Amino acid sequence: MRENTAKRKMLAGQPAFGYTLQLGAPLVAEALADCGIDFILLDTQHGTFGSDSIIATLMALSCGHAVPMARVARNDYTLIGRLLDDGALGIIVPLVHTQEDAQAVADACRFPPLGKRSWGWGRARVYGSDYPEWIDRELFVAVQIESAQAVENAEAILSVPGIDGCWIGPGDLALSLGVDPRHAEEDERQQRAIERVLEACRNTGKIAGYAAYSIEDALQRAAQGFRFVTAGSDIGFLLQGAIQGVERLGLTRRVGRGYGA
Repeated sequence: MRENTAKRKMLAGQPAFGYTLQLGAPLVAEALADCGIDFILLDTQHGTFGSDSIIATLMALSCGHAVPMARVARNDYTLIGRLLDDGALGIIVPLVHTQEDAQAVADACRFPPLGKRSWGWGRARVYGSDYPEWIDRELFVAVQIESAQAVENAEAILSVPGIDGCWIGPGDLALSLGVDPRHAEEDERQQRAIERVLEACRNTGKIAGYAAYSIEDALQRAAQGFRFVTAGSDIGFLLQGAIQGVERLGLTRRVGRGYGA
C-alpha cells in the first residue's frame, strides 16, 4: 500500500504544497522527488509530456516521498484511467463547469460501486496486489474550477460523491470573468469569485485548492484557507535561477521568447 500523505495532511486541516512538472523530464522529477515537498504534479494539459515520459516520470518519483499526482489533459474517461493505471495517486481535471462534468470525473476515477473505473491497471502493480482495496481511499480527486459558470455551480460540483476538492485556475478564471490574468489580483470580480469557491468548499466539507504563482502567493493562499496548493514549476524555478544569475553577473538581460519583462 502507498499512503497518500498529502491527502492525509489536507484532511487534517493542514495545507499540502506541491510543485508542478511541465518539462516532461524524468531526471527533474527524480531530483525533486525527495526534496521535502508534499506532492509533485505532472501537468499533462499544458506540459510537454508524452505517454512514455509520463511513465518514466512516475517511475522517477517512486524514489522519493512526494506523492505523485497528475493533471489530465481534459475530462476524458480513458485519459483519466490511463494516468491512474500508470500510478498517479492524485488526479486533477481541468475545466469542470457543471455537476454533470464533476460526476463524469468521479465515475472515471472510482471503481464500482463508487464509480465506473475499468478493472485492470498497468504500472500501478508496483503498489501491490491489494491496490484495489485501498486506492479509492488514498486517491485524491480534484476538479478545476476556472470559469464563471463553474463558480456559479461550485457547491453543486463539490457535492458530488467521489470528488475530494477543487483547484482554482486563476488565469482561466480571470479570462472567463473578462479580466486580464496579469492584473487579476487587483480586480474585485476575481476576488469575489475566489471567495465564493472557498465558501462552497466550506459548505460541502471539501478541500479548497489553488494554483499559486509563487512561493509567497502559495503561503498567502494557505493562510486564506486553501489546502491543496501548488507553489511553482520546474520551468519557473529554472528560469528564476537563471535570471537571478544573470543579474548577479551584471549581464544585460535580453527579454524575449516569453521570458518576461
